Amino acid sequence: MRARLTAIRPIEVARQVEMLTRDGHRRFVLCRVDNGGMLDLERLGAARYAAGLQSKVELEAETSAAAAAR
Repeated sequence: MRARLTAIRPIEVARQVEMLTRDGHRRFVLCRVDNGGMLDLERLGAARYAAGLQSKVELEAETSAAAAAR
């Protein structure tokens, strides 16, 4: 099962990942807060760095409602 990451700031995302990794999680999904923009990419990078090479971190899939709003 994938752990859901909801923190907004990249440093908070990294802390959340570190805590979850200590609890044994190795798969993460990062909730979108910027429609996949720069903030989401920074958060994704922070999560991947904190999780390490043995973990998988993904950005949450865009919903059809969000895609239609563009």
